[in-house]
Amino acid sequence: MELLAVRLKQDAHCKVGDLARQLGVSERTISRDLSLMRDQGMQIDADRGRGGGVRLDRNWGVGRMNLSYAEAVDLLISLAVTEQMNSPMFLANLDSIRRQLVASFSPAKREMVDRLKSRILVGVTASTYVQAGTSPPPKPIVQALHQAFTDQETLAIRYQREDGETSEREIEPHYLLLKYPVWYVVAQDHLRNASRTFRCDRILAASRTGTHFRLLPKEAFQLTPDGDELVK
Repeated sequence: MELLAVRLKQDAHCKVGDLARQLGVSERTISRDLSLMRDQGMQIDADRGRGGGVRLDRNWGVGRMNLSYAEAVDLLISLAVTEQMNSPMFLANLDSIRRQLVASFSPAKREMVDRLKSRILVGVTASTYVQAGTSPPPKPIVQALHQAFTDQETLAIRYQREDGETSEREIEPHYLLLKYPVWYVVAQDHLRNASRTFRCDRILAASRTGTHFRLLPKEAFQLTPDGDELVK
């Protein structure tokens, strides 16, 4: 019903048949849920006649926002990155939002989130030259990197250097570094048997290996506050 409310809020008017197809239920179920929503006090208007539809008053909210654990973790980490960037904009309610999110976690999960936050670093803004040559990495690569980073899992990647040469690597994604707007992964590279920093938008393919690694301290990567010693 919350998904139905969101659909009704987004569109000027919706046909019952279209809503049923979008949500994967019968028109009878949609009609029943609309009736229940009206009983709950939602202002749902209906246009009668051919081509008519239903709509939710735009001044009406859509109810609670239910986040999964993974979504809440992502949001908390995003807030932490925003805070580290020290931007004066949009930070007025940051503490309140963080407190509400953290309160929804068990103590053990709070510790997990804190560990993840400590592995995300924010450095200086990327140079104009770097920004001009960057583009968002494809979603499947982002998802694989995100999961491998979160679960401390080795990642098999195909990487393209600045000169265009590509290579197959197996890396341990220990830390993520943001030099706005460019993301880097600070990793242990099995091919070179050494620490390396990879620009995320130059990763052409990525797949999880199922092999987990032990997190190394920042000192093992000679990390500076802004990451300049690592990113070449």
